[in-house]
Amino acid sequence: MAVTSKQLIQGLKAARARTLELVHDLSAEQLIGPRLDTVNPLRWEIGHAGYFHEFWILRHLEGRNPILPDADEIFDSIDIPHEVRWDLSIPSFEDTLGYLQTILEAEMQRLEENSPNEQEAYFYRLATYHEDMHTEAFSYTRQTLAYPEPVYEIGDRNLEEIDTNAGPLPGDVQIPGGRFMLGAGSGEEFVFDNEKWAHEVEVKPYRIARAAVTNEEYIKFVDASGYTKREFWCDDGWQWRESFGLRQPIYWLFSKTAGWQWRRFDEIRKLSPYSPVIHVSWYEAQAYCRWAGRRLPSEVEWELAAAGEPDGKGGLLPGAKRRFPWGDQPPQPQLANLDGQALGCIDVGALPLSDSAFGCRQMIGNVWEWTDSVFQPYPGFTPDPYEQYSQPMFGITRVLRGGCWATRGHMLRNTWRNYYPPERDDVFAGFRTCAL
Repeated sequence: MAVTSKQLIQGLKAARARTLELVHDLSAEQLIGPRLDTVNPLRWEIGHAGYFHEFWILRHLEGRNPILPDADEIFDSIDIPHEVRWDLSIPSFEDTLGYLQTILEAEMQRLEENSPNEQEAYFYRLATYHEDMHTEAFSYTRQTLAYPEPVYEIGDRNLEEIDTNAGPLPGDVQIPGGRFMLGAGSGEEFVFDNEKWAHEVEVKPYRIARAAVTNEEYIKFVDASGYTKREFWCDDGWQWRESFGLRQPIYWLFSKTAGWQWRRFDEIRKLSPYSPVIHVSWYEAQAYCRWAGRRLPSEVEWELAAAGEPDGKGGLLPGAKRRFPWGDQPPQPQLANLDGQALGCIDVGALPLSDSAFGCRQMIGNVWEWTDSVFQPYPGFTPDPYEQYSQPMFGITRVLRGGCWATRGHMLRNTWRNYYPPERDDVFAGFRTCAL
């Protein structure tokens, strides 16, 4: 069924509302912030999110002139190096918000006056999802810079009927080998270029954890001096760890009186033992696996565990593939911790209705999960119009799957691929493991 103007307008407004929620309480100084490799100056990033809408919809589709004459010199992330974004003549916060509002009103007017064709609908979704990804970045920027916890006023966060303190979920499930279609099918209304297209791969049988690694499990690695034992780390990982002097995850703190704690936004809190470990790099995930005698799953193993169907005879059901681990129903609070509804991670044993056909829990939401796979194109890859989305990252980043507590649920499905360099420990990433 074709997407309607009303649906696209709802998406645009929801993305913008979340942007405003995440930045409205910050001071002028906080909206610029320190120069770091892992975050942008927030005032610049807010303007960039609006610029992306203007570029692809008002300028690319409609051929309008730029609203700001120098917008390309200020907000184009492709041509403006990260390190100079603090030095640009960024409009004031009020003017930046006015710029975003002008663009949003023009987009909505355009949709109200004309029903979008398939090509136009693609660009509205592209711009909406791009802003959704930046709102997740706004969330981890607030964590990185120790800003206060955000206050979400929009959206349903009623978790009273959900047992978020459900404890651990130990053990593995057996996944049968066989042929599996990795990637997105052509029936999806919107997919990114790196998901295209589903192609058959042969998978050997394996065992994968029912849940992500918890803080309690990871503490054992830290307490065993896993960070200072060279044999658990790859060469690049050891050099990275040494350069920062890490002996535990980046936000962890130890007190003789309180035990292991962590900095959550601007507060120090006790580690929740059964929440997934979060804010760990791929290097740390790999080192933990070596210590534990485990390994990270490949991305095809992750997707098969999330989307595959057993045939009841010890094999895979040919051609069967779930859109989400639990089936085809879109994410709901009882199925996935998404959309900031819990403002953080919940216990890995929570949300039993989220289980995949094989019994893996919370493969969508709560925490992004590192895989062992290098981010590479699928066979026959061709870039979409936004050519810089995937192509520059092939071969230099690692694949993550599943989304996290801050990810917008309407973007996700089992085939969604995220990617970060292996040293990134600021993002909302953890991992689950496989048996050797």
